[in-house]
Amino acid sequence: MPSFARYILRQLVVAMLMVAGVLTGLVVLIRSLRLIDIVINLGVTIGSVFELTLLLTPSILGIILPIALFAAVTFTYSKLISDRELVVMRAAGVSQFALARPALQLALATMLIGYALNLYLTPLSYRHFKDQQYAFRNNFVGVSLREGRFNTPLDGITVYVRARNSSGELQGILVHDKRNPERPITWMAERGVLITTADTPQVVMFNGNRQEVDESNGQLSLVYFDQGSLDLDFLDQESAARWHDPKERYLPDLLFPGDSANDRYYANDLIAEGHRRLAAPLFSFAFAMIALAALLSGDVNRRGQTRRVLAAIACVVVFQFGGIGITNLAAKMPGLLPLIYAAPLAAILCGAYLVVRRPRRPRAVGPLAPVGQN
Repeated sequence: MPSFARYILRQLVVAMLMVAGVLTGLVVLIRSLRLIDIVINLGVTIGSVFELTLLLTPSILGIILPIALFAAVTFTYSKLISDRELVVMRAAGVSQFALARPALQLALATMLIGYALNLYLTPLSYRHFKDQQYAFRNNFVGVSLREGRFNTPLDGITVYVRARNSSGELQGILVHDKRNPERPITWMAERGVLITTADTPQVVMFNGNRQEVDESNGQLSLVYFDQGSLDLDFLDQESAARWHDPKERYLPDLLFPGDSANDRYYANDLIAEGHRRLAAPLFSFAFAMIALAALLSGDVNRRGQTRRVLAAIACVVVFQFGGIGITNLAAKMPGLLPLIYAAPLAAILCGAYLVVRRPRRPRAVGPLAPVGQN
């Protein structure tokens, strides 16, 4: 690799890492703030929230990397133009393609990273994130820690705990089960402790009673006990049946949905998401080509490159939102699925044409007439 190419590539990599780091930090901070309700309401530790935030990082990087690449290419080549380094390189006989090659190499590497994120790391981490989030939201311990409130961890189940002391003992327990409307059951106890036996959570209650009402005849069955236990395995009965949304699925599961009711209902959405996964990394190459086309085509303007940079940003916004809009339309009209690839491919082809063609030469100006001569 020529020395000037290494010089440009080094500047591109540094700029891209800085932009990607700043944007990722901001997005991660915003996402983590949205998880604060888990800390407040479910008693989850800050460390667990930090783990959940890290699990979202691959999906965030998949969106940020093409934008960071565009910003790096725009900044680096604008700086080369303003410092007249690009003029010197051209004067030394460096071709348009040679000038663009470092950016194209970085764009290719970014595109490959994007495929690794979209096809493997994002579904892997996001599925783990959803499993952890589901476990936290449906964890009896977390719910029971919301003292002094009637909690509904599951449809038909209401749990109330008056207080919880420092040793973990629960005071004033009430559990109401109306999943069977014909025979609702209520447990009440003065105190209790939460234990786990054979991987099954239980509440051992003391000085309580069990009430069951037969709605058909209104008869109440009341049993008092000094010590009794209540299995809580019913709180996890839905975890195995949780439907995996598109972000949690790998590419084969998206392009070929299953036979479940939800898969059949959301089949078009799943297929559209699969094609979006394949097309999204192409935007890395497309955005790099847009930046190169704006800054390498045409003459060097001594007044700066502001207009070209703004035009490139406008193109990126149009292509980005155009790709999102086409994906949403394709989910409703499957015949539009090929258009998901149209936006990035059109940007790549147009940008390549503008980069490869020779810059316009200034029009020759005739000799000036001598002063005083008409």
